[in-house]
Amino acid sequence: MPETLPPPENPLRAGMASDLAVDPCVLVIFGASGDLTGRKLVPGIYNLARNRLLPSAFGLVGFARRALGGDGFAAKMRDAVATHSRHKPIDARVWDDLASGIDYVQGSFDDPEAYQRLAERLARFDAERGTAGGRTFYLAVPPGDMRTIVRQLKAAGLCDPPSSDPSRPYARVVVEKPFGTDLESARELNRALLGELDERQIFRIDHYLGKETVQNLLVLRFGNTIFEPLWNRDHVSHVEITVAEHIGIEGRGKFYEATGLMRDIVQNHALQLFCLVAMEPPVAWDADGVRDEKVKALRALRPIRGRDTVAAQAVRGQYAAGTVRGDAVPAYRDEPDVARDSSVETFTALSMHVDNWRWAGVPFYLRAGKRLGKRVTEIALHFRPLPHPLFRGAAGATAQPNTLYCRIQPDEGIALRFATKIPGQAIALREVAMDFSYGEAFGHETPEAYERLLLDAMRGEATLFTRHDEVEAQWAYVDPIMREWSNGTVPLALYESGSWGPAEAHALVGRDGVAWSRP
Repeated sequence: MPETLPPPENPLRAGMASDLAVDPCVLVIFGASGDLTGRKLVPGIYNLARNRLLPSAFGLVGFARRALGGDGFAAKMRDAVATHSRHKPIDARVWDDLASGIDYVQGSFDDPEAYQRLAERLARFDAERGTAGGRTFYLAVPPGDMRTIVRQLKAAGLCDPPSSDPSRPYARVVVEKPFGTDLESARELNRALLGELDERQIFRIDHYLGKETVQNLLVLRFGNTIFEPLWNRDHVSHVEITVAEHIGIEGRGKFYEATGLMRDIVQNHALQLFCLVAMEPPVAWDADGVRDEKVKALRALRPIRGRDTVAAQAVRGQYAAGTVRGDAVPAYRDEPDVARDSSVETFTALSMHVDNWRWAGVPFYLRAGKRLGKRVTEIALHFRPLPHPLFRGAAGATAQPNTLYCRIQPDEGIALRFATKIPGQAIALREVAMDFSYGEAFGHETPEAYERLLLDAMRGEATLFTRHDEVEAQWAYVDPIMREWSNGTVPLALYESGSWGPAEAHALVGRDGVAWSRP
């Protein structure tokens, strides 16, 4: 075996921020021929390289069943970066430098010989590029393949447990969602992974946590003195969480028939947003401190179980034909690969209650759906109305109580709505907004979520990844709801495409005397 070389100097990456520094490593993507690799992962790696955030000693290896070869894989990825990177056109100098460290291994996930070939490629990277044994394995594969891959990596000696010696090589495994299909399968997958790996090596990804505005929600709460004292039952009337998409299932009929919106969106993305709103301040800004508080928030959720409770607090809907942005669109049941009598949900609305001192008596309303009025992910904190209407006789005095909006996507930002006096002799009120926009404030496009998460995984920073007990707590909340839905005891509500969901969702919040916001 040739002598291992020190990491070469690379002027393209000079000046990398020390607090974001990545140790020398090779990123290995399993399922590299899939859509996620070309749309998100490799464009994210390219953007990190362009922003000088990758180490000089870096390599990228794709692993998949399809016959491509190193040059073929690199050429395919260049086309993907040209299409999907947020930076266009491609910087040839950056890409050529990155492409010099790209390789590919063809093989089945259960083939030991393929892992031996992978080990040989990684050893060559260590010798030629100075990657020093650092490994990050990205599992962009279905849950059933994850256990197989991890066992094979262990058998090939490629995934040793972490060491207390920081100079020792490391191996980390990034696990793509879905993490199981229900509570029991999630527990089984956790047992299988933790039987082979240490929890510190496992990075369960939820790309919503990589979004700038999601991270900024914690800064808004815990980095300012004016918001956190109001962030409780004494001042907040109710909380809305909206995850809306105007698109349908986009040709993923087989996937959606087996998954549905509760598994696709609510169990992971939406409940993560809930955690960041509801959690207590962590004892420290580190992975365990943040994740401890998120798990506590999930465990404080009052269960929705039993036919009557599910019928009263959980709405499931499915889109019918309609018009979206002026175009006629088909019903879900008319989509390719969807059963004509399908009862799979494409919309969910929940009335959630948190049984702890901070949020007792404050309802959290969550809605998520396909083919809704627009694409928007938003959190709205509605503050309590005035205790006494001092300006009762003034024009516009019926203005709504103050609301704080946190827009996750698109047009990322934060807005606070409040009443003000209209200039003039009379006392007349109007609701206005203080509106913070990321694009306007910082003058550039925010990084893609996968960029931040890939960087953190390679750094070993797990704060924005979910822990095993966190994943299981999320499944424990949604499982009883889905069981009642699968039993057919709760009716399926249809809604017109382009609307804001079925009438039953509006009735859900209307019983409490409130209405959904119109994003």
